[in-house]
Amino acid sequence: MDKIVPSLWFADNNCDEAIHYYLNVFPNSSLDAVTYYPDEELDTHFEGMTGKILTAEFHLNGQKFLALDGGPDFRFNEAISFTLPCADQAEIDYYWTKLSHVPEAEQCGWVKDRFGISWQIVPQNMDELTRTPAQIQAMMQMKKIDIAALVAAK
Repeated sequence: MDKIVPSLWFADNNCDEAIHYYLNVFPNSSLDAVTYYPDEELDTHFEGMTGKILTAEFHLNGQKFLALDGGPDFRFNEAISFTLPCADQAEIDYYWTKLSHVPEAEQCGWVKDRFGISWQIVPQNMDELTRTPAQIQAMMQMKKIDIAALVAAK
């Protein structure tokens, strides 16, 4: 049983699109359950939400998430991000290509995807690669993490 399950509020009625996008990006992923808003003709509290996702349960690379089409009241921001510890440079490059959508938000391994979610795409051994002042200085100049450059910066 998951102890903490992130819940994502999609503000632009694009929850279904986002979930399917993420299912294609991450291995070992599944869409587990979806509940839709009721027909607005039956319940006027949900005007404009007919056919949108009220709740969805899904797994990305084995991690459970919840999501909903919540409307424009709340938006994602950089105060919350998801960290992707990567095995090697090829994995970093893969996730960077798939998730980076806002170049001005890129810094030190951070990207923002097309739905506004921030991701930290870093090597699994990031702590080992940023032990010296030279390595930290090199990392601070990077957008996408370059493992070889961090190793060389010792």
